Parts: sequence; C-alpha cells; structure tokens
Amino acid sequence: MHAIAPATARSWLLERAIPLWLAHGIDRAQGGFHEELTPELTCSAQFRRLRVAARQTYVFARAAQLSVPDAAEGAMVGLRFLRNHARQDDGGYAMRFDLQGTPTDTTRDLYDHAFVLLALATTGERQAAGELLAYLDEHFHHPAGGWRESLPDALPRRQNPHMHLLEALLAAAESFEDTTYLDHADALIDLFLDRLVQPEGLPEYFDEGLIPLREQGNFIWEPGHHHEWVWLLAEHRRIARSLGRTPRDTAPVSDRLMNAAERHALLPDRVIAGEMWSTGQVRTRATRVWPHTERLKALRCAGGAEILPQALGELWQFLTPEGLWTEKWDEGLRTGQPAPASTLYHLTCAILDVSA
Repeated sequence: MHAIAPATARSWLLERAIPLWLAHGIDRAQGGFHEELTPELTCSAQFRRLRVAARQTYVFARAAQLSVPDAAEGAMVGLRFLRNHARQDDGGYAMRFDLQGTPTDTTRDLYDHAFVLLALATTGERQAAGELLAYLDEHFHHPAGGWRESLPDALPRRQNPHMHLLEALLAAAESFEDTTYLDHADALIDLFLDRLVQPEGLPEYFDEGLIPLREQGNFIWEPGHHHEWVWLLAEHRRIARSLGRTPRDTAPVSDRLMNAAERHALLPDRVIAGEMWSTGQVRTRATRVWPHTERLKALRCAGGAEILPQALGELWQFLTPEGLWTEKWDEGLRTGQPAPASTLYHLTCAILDVSA
C-alpha cells in the first residue's frame, strides 16, 4: 500500500472531490443536496436528510474559505434549505424531507441538530446559532444527565450525538469568540470524563440513566469514535486556552482511547474494524470510509505525524481519482455502490486538518 502525502490528499479534495460534488451533488432545480452519487454521477434517492443538508453546508463553507470556485454558492444553497425548509416554527429542525423540501419526519434529532449548529458556526450565522443553542437548552437537557437523543425520546442513548454536539460547540466558540458555547463544551467534557468513558474504553450505548449497556458484562465501542474523541479532546484544550481558560487535563484519557484503537482495531488488511467489544475483541469487521478519516485527525494531534502518509494510503484505497469513494469494506471493497454525500464531511474535516 502506497504512502500518500498530505498535499496530494488536499489536492484531491479541493481540485477533484469538492468541485465534483458542487457540479453534480446540488439539486439546483429543487434547492437542496443529493443524498448520494453513483459512479455515473446520478442519484436515485427520493428524499433529503437534515444531516446531509447541514454537512454539505459545512463542507462548501470550508471550501469557500479556501477560494474553491462556486463553493460559496453551494453553502448558500444549504443555508437557504436550513432556513426555508428545515427550521420549524418552534425553533427546532425537521429530520427528513421529500425532494420538494416538505418535511416527512419532524422528529427533532440531537445528532442532526449538532450538525446544523456546526454549519451555522462555519458560515458565521451568529444569530441563528444562538437561537438554536437556546432551543437545545430549553428542550434537550435530559433529567438523568447529558442530552436527549431526540424529541420524542428514544433509546438507547448514545455517546455519538454528545460527541458531535461538542464538536459544534467548539466550532461556535472559536468562530464567534463566545464563551457561552465554551461553557456548554466544558460541561460536555465533564460528562464525558465523569460518566461516559469507562476504564475499558468509550461505550457506544447507554440506558435511560446513562449507564453503559452491556452483554455478558461487555460493551460495544467503535474505533472511529475513539479516534474522533482523541481529536476533540485536543481541540477542546486548544480552543479553551485560546479563550483564556484552563481546561481539564484530558490527555491521559485521550492516550488510553488512542492506544486501545491502535492496538486492537487495525486489521491485517490495513483497515479499521467497525466495532469492538470492551475485551478488545473484534465484534464487526465490516467498516466504512469514515473511521479512516478520524484516525488521521487523531494521529496528527497524538504524536503520530510520522505515520500519516501510511494512514493516508490506507484511506486512499477507498477513494476514486474522479472525487468519489467506495463507502464500505467487508472482506474487500464493495465497489460500484453510490457514494453517500454525508461522507464528504469526514473527508473534508480530516484532509484539511492534516494538510494545513
């Protein structure tokens, strides 16, 4: 497997992938984003999702900051969809839509709302971001601690929406230089350290009282999320210090998560397992693109810069020269399948992070 330089990955992203999705991933007639693209650059999905609208807005906003042609227009398509179709009268955002932008599922999903906040922070929409944070504060705090999965409530509770809410809060704190968002991020760090993370790793699933769900004493964790938290903990330390605050020491926990993922989850095929047991045994070998992007970010901030070209090479096997990707691996790449639009967020965040 060939090593890939960060600059090569950056060129692929900014000169191939993002221009391709700007050209073929926007439904300009209806005003929204396609959910996927086939190798023939078509989309058969007859729905839209909030998370794709928010993620693509983020991607194109980042690209516009780097002067990618037409990216600012792409971000505006997303902002208009969020304002005119997704946002509801109560201040929350619907989850799913038909192709005309009419909501078909008005569930308020925390994971998706976190990405809306990330998009608003990245596009500098200060007022809309503040209104969304106020909505979350009013409706999403869980009486047993942490944040609700959704409205209406759903089980199991997961660490994943908390993780992405932390990401969005940190982006807003930095973008707006507003410690209100940092206060919320600090509270999430406290929740993570005091209740979510366990000695064996970070469980994915929790009961109503935020107790990890176990099978025969063991819980499930995902290597990609271990890596993602390593990066987020470093981001929290960086941003907190930039705003004049001394953060909690999360380095020991970060090291533990990184070591577990690196020791147990790299398969002989040089792909990252999808799921692990807290014993360190592989639960699910099948995996996707995104764990490989999150490992890049973790390596960059955890002292693994010297192996980044090798890790980029492992990601490279999923990517196509044209700017698409093979999304899934299960004893080999599942070629010929549509590339989900939602993955472009992961690729953008990681490649720009490691090639800055």
